[in-house]
Amino acid sequence: MSKILRACATALLAAVALLGAPAVAQAVVVPSPEPTVTAPDPEPSGPQYGCLGDTDEYGAPLPCDLTVSILTPFCDNDVPKLRYAVDPVGTPNDTVTITWVNPGGASIVQSGLPLTGTVLWPGAVVGPDGKGADWPGWTQLADGSWVEGDEFDWVRPSVTVNFAVNPEVSMAVAYPPSSPVCVTDPPGEEVLAAPVSNQVLSATGSEVGPLLWAGAALLVVGVGTVAAVTLVRRRHEAA
Repeated sequence: MSKILRACATALLAAVALLGAPAVAQAVVVPSPEPTVTAPDPEPSGPQYGCLGDTDEYGAPLPCDLTVSILTPFCDNDVPKLRYAVDPVGTPNDTVTITWVNPGGASIVQSGLPLTGTVLWPGAVVGPDGKGADWPGWTQLADGSWVEGDEFDWVRPSVTVNFAVNPEVSMAVAYPPSSPVCVTDPPGEEVLAAPVSNQVLSATGSEVGPLLWAGAALLVVGVGTVAAVTLVRRRHEAA
C-alpha cells in the first residue's frame, strides 16, 4: 500500500512540474521594451527674414538694411499702379513682401514678389479690354452710376506701404491723380488738370510775347525818366 501511495505522489509531482514549466519559460523570454527615439525637428524651409548677423574681420557687424530706390505711383490705361525697386543689403533673399497697411482693419499682403516690379493699387480692377473697370473708393450702382465709398477707402488719398526683405522699410505713397489722358476715377468724374510741370513749360511758349512787351514798355519808361532828370539838372546848372 505504501508503494502505491509513493508512486502516486511521484506521478503527481511530475505532472505539476510539467504544467508549471511553460509559465516559467514564458516569463523568461518576454523581451524588454526598446527605448523610444524622438526624431529631430525638421529644418525650416523657405526664406527667413532677419539680418544674418555677419561681422567683418574686426568683429564689427556688417550692414543690414533696405533701400527703396524707386517708388512711383502712376496711371496706366486708366488703372492705378505702383512701380517700385528695392535694394537689400546683408541677405541672400531675392524676393520682397509688400504690405499695404490698413490702419483700421485687414492689410493687403503681396508676397514672393521680385525686387523690382509693378503692382496694382488695392481695389483697382482691370477689365477684359485691359482698361480700368473699378477704382478704390468708388462703388458702381445697379443703374451704372458711381458713388463714393467702398472697402478700399483707406488706400487714398495716401497709404503706407511696407517693403520686407531683410530688414524692412515703410513709406507713405500718394494715390495717382487723374489726368486728361488717364483717369484713376470712374468715367465722367472730375478730371484734374495736367501736372504743374506741363503748365510751367506752356508759360515759356505762347505766353512769352506778352511778357516781352511788358518788359520793353518798362524799359522805355525808365529811359525817359532818366533823360528828363538829366535835362532838369543841366538847366539848373546853366542858370
